[in-house]
Amino acid sequence: MRKILPIILCLAACPAFADAVALENALRATYMACIGINDELSGLKTMAGINTAVTSVGTAAGAGATIVGIVKSSKDAKAEQLEEILEEIRRKQQNLSPMTELDVTVFLNEFNSGYEAILHGTDEVASELEKTTKQSKSLGNWRTGLLATSSATNVAGAIIAGTNRIRGDLQSQLDSCVATVDNLRDAIMQARLDGYDVTEAQEIASACGEFEYADISSVNNRGTGAAISSGVGAATGLVGTILSATANSDRTRNDNTDDGKQREKNLNTASNVLAGATTAASATATVFNATQINAIRRVSEIAEKCTGVLK
Repeated sequence: MRKILPIILCLAACPAFADAVALENALRATYMACIGINDELSGLKTMAGINTAVTSVGTAAGAGATIVGIVKSSKDAKAEQLEEILEEIRRKQQNLSPMTELDVTVFLNEFNSGYEAILHGTDEVASELEKTTKQSKSLGNWRTGLLATSSATNVAGAIIAGTNRIRGDLQSQLDSCVATVDNLRDAIMQARLDGYDVTEAQEIASACGEFEYADISSVNNRGTGAAISSGVGAATGLVGTILSATANSDRTRNDNTDDGKQREKNLNTASNVLAGATTAASATATVFNATQINAIRRVSEIAEKCTGVLK
């Protein structure tokens, strides 16, 4: 009888021991599945921050191109009017006796009183036209450069946004973490019934279990939105750059036929419109990137808590 008693006591204790082993195995599996998620998310958050800065530069460049384009349009309009004034003076001088400087001044006052303070003769008109034309040329170059910058940053933004997402490996790890936490909860319940201290295990299950409610899809959705917006901005910026360069080329500017002038005006208008479209697309991409950071941060907070209790 005395020999049988230890065997009976061992058999009684074995189920409880098995539950302890099950709890230990569940804890080990949870550690293996959940550790490292925080590092992956930290990288995504960093890249989203970089992309926000990149697209912000694109937005600023696009806005600058739009403003410069509007100012250029006003300079072009002024140059066109000055050309009309010079042409009218030349026509009058051909049809009549040569105009004196007084005649020119009277004509200018009659043509547009707004020029009275700065223009008092043919030489002044020609000088003002030359200055305005140079300003228009410089502004055109600025617009082209800013559009090119905005297009380039949008290309970079589209590439970053297209890759900055929760992909298969990380998604599988998140799913595995959630599954192992479910198993850990089952092991905790049985171990608690057997009288084991499950405080630490419960903390791990509570912290890492929050992954079950994390909105993972919002991270990828915002990344997709940023990639699409940046792609649109890259396309409109590229076309705008080409049109702006064409409009500001000497070949286009020196074509003083009616068709040539209309073509230049159309090209400038299209460039300005595309600059505005590029700015809007860049701004939208920036918003998507900023909200992606917030989405990643919410998941990352869970990962930080989980990693903290695992360590």
